[in-house]
Amino acid sequence: MGSSSSSAISILVHSIPSSPFPFIVTNPYTINGPSRRNCCIVVAISSPSTKDVWRRRSTTLLGTTPTGTSHPLHRGRQQIVFLDHSVDMDELLTLIGQTTNEQELFALMSPYKGRQLSIRFMVSLLSREPDWQRSLALLDWINEEALYTPSVFAYNVVMRNVLRAKQWQVAHGLFEEMRQRALSPDRFTYSTLITHFGKQGLFDDALSWLQKMEQDRVTGDLVLYSNLIELSRKLCDYSKAISIFSRLKRSGISPDLVAYNSMINVFGKAKLFREARLLLQEMRSVGILPDTVSYSTLLSMYVENQKFVEGLSLFSEMKAAKCPLDLTTCNVMIDVYGQLDMAKEADRLFWSMRKMGIEPNVVSYNTLLHVYGEAELFGEAIHLFRLMQRKDIEQNVVTYNTMVKIYGKSLEHEKANNLIEEMQSRGIVPNSITYSTIISIYSKAGKLDQAAMLFQKLRVSGIEMDQVLYQTMIVAYERAGLVAHAKRLLQELKRPDNIPRETAIPILARAGRIEEATWVFRQAYGAGEVKDISIFSCMINLFSRNRKHANVVEVFDKMRRAGYFPDSNAIALVLNAYGKLREFEKADALYRDIKEEGCVYSDEVHFQMLSLYGARKAFDAIESLFESLNSDPNINKKELHLVVAGIYERFNRLNDASRIINRMGGIGTFK
Repeated sequence: MGSSSSSAISILVHSIPSSPFPFIVTNPYTINGPSRRNCCIVVAISSPSTKDVWRRRSTTLLGTTPTGTSHPLHRGRQQIVFLDHSVDMDELLTLIGQTTNEQELFALMSPYKGRQLSIRFMVSLLSREPDWQRSLALLDWINEEALYTPSVFAYNVVMRNVLRAKQWQVAHGLFEEMRQRALSPDRFTYSTLITHFGKQGLFDDALSWLQKMEQDRVTGDLVLYSNLIELSRKLCDYSKAISIFSRLKRSGISPDLVAYNSMINVFGKAKLFREARLLLQEMRSVGILPDTVSYSTLLSMYVENQKFVEGLSLFSEMKAAKCPLDLTTCNVMIDVYGQLDMAKEADRLFWSMRKMGIEPNVVSYNTLLHVYGEAELFGEAIHLFRLMQRKDIEQNVVTYNTMVKIYGKSLEHEKANNLIEEMQSRGIVPNSITYSTIISIYSKAGKLDQAAMLFQKLRVSGIEMDQVLYQTMIVAYERAGLVAHAKRLLQELKRPDNIPRETAIPILARAGRIEEATWVFRQAYGAGEVKDISIFSCMINLFSRNRKHANVVEVFDKMRRAGYFPDSNAIALVLNAYGKLREFEKADALYRDIKEEGCVYSDEVHFQMLSLYGARKAFDAIESLFESLNSDPNINKKELHLVVAGIYERFNRLNDASRIINRMGGIGTFK
């Protein structure tokens, strides 16, 4: 390495002449002393609207050598005998790792300046260099010292290293440098950018890269789109996942079974149940048979939203298709039977699971316990609970919570208390549901003083107080007529030292405490504490229910600024708010923009937009949207015709209303 490598080298930032850019961030891996080109690596940002550009002060891209003499950018092709097999890459990597600045690295690599190493060797070297700054400097040496022909593979590797280090601005700059060097980013480039930005939660940036990829006509693959869908799903941004799925299909990529199953879950979470069910039909039409996961996923969505009849219908369809049952499906269906007061069917399914080769787990037992409790089959519940203990079947906090609730329903309060002691003696820690159940039992038994004492004891014990506990105690006070005590608890929720703001907001909203919920929400948003899209949805629902239309729009705007993609329900409420505020142009723009972004609207959103067109007497717009929706196979045609006819009737356009009704008569089947 020479004397330069043995001496202690300080990192200096050279004087930078005045720049038109607002600020410049220097790369700490810079040159010590007078530089070869009197330069350092910088990130220059021209404005928030332009991409960050990583570049050197002086670069061979400008057509000059380090000494200022003009030459072609790269040397002409010549026959070179590569030394790849005679160079120990591990040893070279170790030496590179000992360099402390760019000058030392360039000196180390100088024996290979004649490109005695192949570009494949150099790319492998880059891929094994863990430090993003050294990999950047090595890329500079490849391009500007050894004058290799710029390689998209080399840039992709360095891009990956930079993104792993979360150097987002440098990644933007590398991308721009690729374009300056006439390199076309490929699928791997975009996939790396989209995946890393997405995983970090920078979803708007990830979608921006996706848009660039599509503009460059670089074809994404199923894995890329599936990763984005899965990221959206994990972030509970279901509308964004639906938008990406639409892009996937528009790009000509055929979803596979895994992608379809993921989207069934997304549509279900977005409460677009008809679209989720239609996916099963679409799968069959393209030759992909729905499997057990497909059915059980949709079945779970139905149950989660208390659509038990639809769940029962889907289960019948699943059996008719001879799709094998699994543990999840059986557990869900035991619950469905219980919810539909079909305890015998639930009991029969549970005891037949082993015959089907399915071993019941603790969830199976807990679900059947719940069914017995709701059916007031207390003897069967106690028998099953003790059977679990005799057979050493795992019992957890849910098991005990279910039994505590059953004892509460059977008015055996002492046995409920004894269960708390039993579970603690077995090392099972009671949770907020356990304690809220006990508080509720005390309240219903007229023992409010014991409920209040337990609540106070929990507050001082250091147990995390969640919204379930607060809500249970508030209800207990209100049931006893102690409204002042309930209000005092609600007031406490305004203080973030008592309970996290994200927990307090839903409690206040459910209690209809508009002013308190608004105050806490604004404080939380201002402090950057609102991380869950459900908080925005909760506030939009609260304001909509109480006709606070301007506040609905306020929360929606904050939601969009935070990078969240609204679902169909939120759009319906915001459209209604715009209508009440007589801001029809904004409603129209929102409807069109979000639809273009790929949001799948429920029928109610489309019908709401038709009503808003009617309110502004935009009958041409009504006709245009009506024709568009009438050609959409997913729209309920009967409802569509009735809505449009009703709008015309309200404005005394009876001929138009009659025309629509007559057209409806020509349709044989309605969805």
